Amino acid sequence: MTGGIASGKSEALAALERLGAATLSSDEVVHELLDGEEMRDVLVDRYGPSIAPDGEIDRSRLGETAFADPEERSWLERELWPRVGERIAGWYAGLVERAEPPRAAVVEVPLLFEAGMETVFDATIAVVADEDLRAERAGERGHSALEERTSRQLSQDEKRARADHVVHNEGSLEALRERMSGLLDTIGV
Repeated sequence: MTGGIASGKSEALAALERLGAATLSSDEVVHELLDGEEMRDVLVDRYGPSIAPDGEIDRSRLGETAFADPEERSWLERELWPRVGERIAGWYAGLVERAEPPRAAVVEVPLLFEAGMETVFDATIAVVADEDLRAERAGERGHSALEERTSRQLSQDEKRARADHVVHNEGSLEALRERMSGLLDTIGV
């Protein structure tokens, strides 16, 4: 599942989990990786000890460093994406081994198409919302400059065109849950 900033991916993922799907957020996987010693050491080797004061990655400094330079962003993505893929594969392998598999397994990947990961999954879902609504939601969460933050991502129209399923998230949380329930009936096992 993918979508732009403030489209409602996290809420859609939470709804699917409440409906019986196994869910995983690749953003959470990235946070776990950045909290680990392996990535800390890789980043300290690249950027020096100031990237990890007190032994923990300074995510703000990392963001400023990596996203200010396209080459640095590409380097960071080359380091992170394979590790994220390994974690997703391990998570899925654990689900398959269960005596009672979940109704579906859904992974939230904000940069699904940008990372070329769509072929890994049986189906893709794009969560989309009106641009003004996304800007409003992002502002409420303290994210400014939505256009600048999304400039490195495919547009919603591109994500919509590439996805197997599209969920419009412009109403209430209950309406989103109903849409996700209908989708789960379609994609679930």
